[in-house]
Amino acid sequence: MAKISRAILLLLISLHCDAAHARKLLVISVDGLDWRYLHDSDALGLRIENVRRLLEEGEYADGVVGVWPSITWPSHTSIITGARPDQHGILGNRRPKSEGGDYYWTAALLKAPTLWQAAHKHRMKTASVTWPVTADAEIDYNLPEYFFTRQGGEMDLDGVASKSSPGLIDEISTAFPSFPQHWVDDRTRTLAVLYLLRTKKPDLILVHLVDLDSEEHDQGPFTKNAKAVLEYTDELIGEMLTALPAEYSVALVSDHGFERVDYTANVRVLLSQNGVQGQVQPLGGIVTTEDERVAQFLRKKAHEPNSGIGREIPHAELVQYAPDLAHVAAAFEPAEHILFGAQTEGSYLTPAYEKGNHGFWPERRDYRSIFILWGPGIKRGNIGQIQMLSIAGRLAEILQIPFPDSRPGMKP
Repeated sequence: MAKISRAILLLLISLHCDAAHARKLLVISVDGLDWRYLHDSDALGLRIENVRRLLEEGEYADGVVGVWPSITWPSHTSIITGARPDQHGILGNRRPKSEGGDYYWTAALLKAPTLWQAAHKHRMKTASVTWPVTADAEIDYNLPEYFFTRQGGEMDLDGVASKSSPGLIDEISTAFPSFPQHWVDDRTRTLAVLYLLRTKKPDLILVHLVDLDSEEHDQGPFTKNAKAVLEYTDELIGEMLTALPAEYSVALVSDHGFERVDYTANVRVLLSQNGVQGQVQPLGGIVTTEDERVAQFLRKKAHEPNSGIGREIPHAELVQYAPDLAHVAAAFEPAEHILFGAQTEGSYLTPAYEKGNHGFWPERRDYRSIFILWGPGIKRGNIGQIQMLSIAGRLAEILQIPFPDSRPGMKP
């Protein structure tokens, strides 16, 4: 009898947990949505009424400090794992040349548990619309970020279809005859989300909107062109909110901030021009050296105007975000509106085609991404500045599923 009672008790607990899963979650990532677009929206003259609504009615961070490297695929993976790139294994958008140099397409490369895996363990349905590193993932309704060719933020539908859940693209195309255009853009991504919300109603939907990031690369952030794309993105978010069933909450996130880039500073050329010999590694948003002579030279140049050398990153801060760089003698950020380059001619060059970029050090001043959480029972207000690594746990709380804070075998 005692065993029967215990079994009944466990069943009741299980049923209670299942009932708690009624809160569903739509996670919208707007690639490259710098926190300053929201913080300074009035000064920028932005008409983003749907984002303003989420901001005013929801819980929001006063900027999100990202991860290193602060680029799209590592950052998106940190958002849904709560792990650093050196922990989850997605070290860039593309794999190292030693591994072939292709994109980190497949979920088989992940070394940390994801939010969608945690949801599956609790018998929840999941969906993804062009979220990075989701090809071959155990996601119920999956339109992964995968392409044969691309055009800015757009990717070819044939590429996406080659890795999508069987039949899903045909279903969406039947519901929305304008969906199967050649290029998958933010409009068609939104149509996919509308279809999922109206028909499948999965417990977790991850959607990655890309067009703002593309425009910022081409024209620079905070320009009239970038603001126009953001205002259109806001319209698309409004369509999702209109279609949103009552049981859903919404998380609006982004992967990194964005900066205008006026010059590329080629540090190797700068060293050569000043007769300094030694190893240096330019990494776009930072430059590192294992040579103390080079470190001393860069420290001196950092105090000179127009040198292109910015703040030296304290060692404790360096290893917090990039433990693999613990061995370097020094690391420096570039000066404002400058990236570090690896060219061997020309100390300062105007970028050939990109007027804006990301990939800067996470602690760089004003370089922040966003986090807003909106829905039933969520307390509104500013929660202060947060770390990107905290987002996955907060999303798991909304889904009311446990998500590990520590992962055996990983670096702390």
